[in-house]
Amino acid sequence: MFSYRHGFHAGNHADVLKHVVTIQLLKYLAQKDAPLLCIDTHAGAGLYQLDSEYALKNAEFESGIARLWDRKDLPGPVAEYVALVKSLNPSGKMRHYPGSPFIAERTMREQDRLRLFELHTTESKNLVENFRKADAHAAAQGQRPSPRGKRVMIQRADGFNGIKALLPPPSRRGLVLIDPSYEDKDDYRNVRIALEDALTRFSTGTYAVWYPVLQRLESRQLPDKLKRLPANGWLNVTLTVSGPSPDGFGLRSSGMLIINPPWTLEPMLREVMPYLVKVLGRDEGATFALEAGQTLAPLRGGGLKPRVVT
Repeated sequence: MFSYRHGFHAGNHADVLKHVVTIQLLKYLAQKDAPLLCIDTHAGAGLYQLDSEYALKNAEFESGIARLWDRKDLPGPVAEYVALVKSLNPSGKMRHYPGSPFIAERTMREQDRLRLFELHTTESKNLVENFRKADAHAAAQGQRPSPRGKRVMIQRADGFNGIKALLPPPSRRGLVLIDPSYEDKDDYRNVRIALEDALTRFSTGTYAVWYPVLQRLESRQLPDKLKRLPANGWLNVTLTVSGPSPDGFGLRSSGMLIINPPWTLEPMLREVMPYLVKVLGRDEGATFALEAGQTLAPLRGGGLKPRVVT
């Protein structure tokens, strides 16, 4: 876990999926005036330099955000995502890529609150420094900074445990983003345990879990385990950009499972996912899957079978 650095993977196809979904979830929650709380359990460094040694090692962004950068046919939700990334690159050159903390902060309103957890020592320090630099730049441009300690709060801690003290938020409106590295196989179990506890504290909250689609047993089992948690419903979307590689290495597929999703999310993804397959796909193995349903757990009145959209 402690060796993982997201800078190697910033802006790849998995980030595209995760951040398009995150923006739409926050926009939906912001439709009401009540303030919302967004929690990121594994925040990383928050902002990444695409011309750094880390990013250039595998240049994963070239098969992600780079393929969308100059396109003129972007669907609305994808255009919003690309515009947000471009706002952090005022020169027009693609140099900086925002992680989920900056994606959330740029989408949220003045009255909303962002709580960020990061346990990795170096990443946690970088997260604080990146927000400090962003605040200084905003002040220099005469723009509103994002004052830490009130609107944005950063804590070097285990996010799985950290969310317990924050739920439920006073406004009863919130999004919890859970996206560990899964480098440690215990992360799969910890995701489920954290969600079970969170739902007992804040049953109506929206929870978005990113996960890699791998051959590892824990990876294959995670979505089905999360679908069984007692909630009002779930939505699961996966993006696959290629068929299996001969050596079996490399991340070619990832998913987002949303618990208590807004009703607007499914039709949005029906529009967006075929486009992402077309633009980000590397070969004929590129595809997506989308399914939604109510919990499979035995709730009062019974449950519904999932609707497979594709």
